[in-house]
Amino acid sequence: MDEILANSWKKVEQVIEKALAEDLSFGDATTEALIPTEQQGRASIIASEQGVVCGVEVAKEVFLHVDPSIRFEALIQDGAKVRKEDVVAVIEGKVASMLKGERVALNFLGRLSGIASETARYVEAVKGLKAFITDTRKTTPGIRLLEKYAVRVGGGKSHRQHLGDGILIKDNHLAALRFFGLGVKDAIQRARQSSTLKVEVEVGSVSEAEEALEAGADALLLDNMSLEDMRQVVEIAKGRALIEASGGITLGNVRQVAETGVDLISVGALTHSARSLDLSLELEA
Repeated sequence: MDEILANSWKKVEQVIEKALAEDLSFGDATTEALIPTEQQGRASIIASEQGVVCGVEVAKEVFLHVDPSIRFEALIQDGAKVRKEDVVAVIEGKVASMLKGERVALNFLGRLSGIASETARYVEAVKGLKAFITDTRKTTPGIRLLEKYAVRVGGGKSHRQHLGDGILIKDNHLAALRFFGLGVKDAIQRARQSSTLKVEVEVGSVSEAEEALEAGADALLLDNMSLEDMRQVVEIAKGRALIEASGGITLGNVRQVAETGVDLISVGALTHSARSLDLSLELEA
């Protein structure tokens, strides 16, 4: 667990409580009908495929929220690679408690591990080049904190955590300002007057990038630009501003994008399209 997540652990606990409430507000009819309350057992969380594990402490917290007497031993830590049949954790305690927490724990663990695994693939694809892979705000409502943590576990960087975490002037902001006859330069001036945060401007063409650079932008977001246009902007900027590429980034083209010389490559697919890693909980007979 990194410092960002550790400092926000109370928020993580709130997310866990909501997830458990979603599953257990009306009890567990099957477990309560079949399993004796005091029956003890042992179970293992097992990887069904290879990937990068993330969310072990979250899974542990789920079981402890269900039953504080459960014993959870992590055998593999966040950030480690797993292969099929690897045992991620061993759980001991009341069987009924394990069954009640199983699905929520695996949902978190599988989702976060899937994001970490996908991020690791992107990071590997640009290995040796200067560009960093970053996430976006295209996250699942309510669990952004965890999904961005998973990106970091996979070797990526976190972009803005929320709207107050940086100034990013996008096309719709500029469209609203044009109603008053204002442009990019005016927008940057207004931003600087009200905040000390770095100012990034979204641009869709080389000419827009030049205008934003002239206006003093600290960073440029190159939105769905061609590789050639990206190279031109990098050359024009000459280090005057941080250059971020975004839009249409895939595993198939991410290295080509990195080779243009951009500093950051933001990939929404890391969080909005990553497939969950397949893990299971197996109770020992």
